[in-house]
Amino acid sequence: MAASDTETAQQQIDEIEALSSIYGEDWCVVDEDEKIYCIKINDCLDQPKWTLCLQVILPPGYPAAEPPIYQLNAPWLRGQAYTELANSLEEIYIQNLGESILYLWVEKIREVLIEKAQSSGPEPDIKKTSEEVDEDDGDDFVLDCQPIHEDPVKMLNYITSGSQEVDEELPPIHHGNPITDRRSTFQAHLAPVVTPRQVKRVLEKLYENKKIASATHNIYAYRIYCEDKQTFLQDCEDDGETAAGGRLLHLMQILNVHNVLVVVSRWYGGILLGPDRFKHINNCARNVLVEYNYVPSVEESSKQAGKSKKTRKDNKKRTEH
Repeated sequence: MAASDTETAQQQIDEIEALSSIYGEDWCVVDEDEKIYCIKINDCLDQPKWTLCLQVILPPGYPAAEPPIYQLNAPWLRGQAYTELANSLEEIYIQNLGESILYLWVEKIREVLIEKAQSSGPEPDIKKTSEEVDEDDGDDFVLDCQPIHEDPVKMLNYITSGSQEVDEELPPIHHGNPITDRRSTFQAHLAPVVTPRQVKRVLEKLYENKKIASATHNIYAYRIYCEDKQTFLQDCEDDGETAAGGRLLHLMQILNVHNVLVVVSRWYGGILLGPDRFKHINNCARNVLVEYNYVPSVEESSKQAGKSKKTRKDNKKRTEH
């Protein structure tokens, strides 16, 4: 008998509460409404050499009928290593259909990291990331922003300065629907970009709008994929809203969007919102990304995940026969 929606929702709540209790500061809620979470996993050494971030989106049918939508993030994880780990996680899901499997996934990843740490292989070549903690609301979210320059404003000014500057075409700028809560208003703006110079041009154009320029905060993040190097140029800016830029970039990483700049303007209404302000920033950003087809809606993602699950099951049946 299939689990009811209420039972499935309760299973998700119970699993999330358990994982939060088990992993403490390493567990992070990125967007509670959209059921987006991440966990930082390491090799359990006093000074960890190998670290990986697992991000998951829980579709409405998980765990009864749908798998989690997941992404593995680590600078050293690519190619065959990524494929092997992803296959291991999907095998765990198939072996435990209908069950909560996030804990099993986390411990499988940790097992892989410990094996790497105990082997004679070299340490991963990972650049240090900046860390900033928002102390206002007691939320221990660590900013997982990997800037290509220590100061994004200086970086953009540096790239766009000089006598040989090329006047690139200004990309189209789109504006999302505003969200208002307790007199604070949030609105996202989006532009397709393929160079940091375009990022600078878009920001300058936005600031020509007196309303946007007068916003209390203009938080932004961008990701640009460099095909020749197969790497991402990515950066973020808090504009005084501590850790907000890092959270926005983190959302974009989870959604795997690229060649896009997202700016979220906030006009403060005089009432402190606490952690809700981050929820509104992320919701604004995600809504505009969905609206302009950079990411599928939750319903479309869930359908695609269900198709992938059915394909895996069909392939397994054919193999058995």
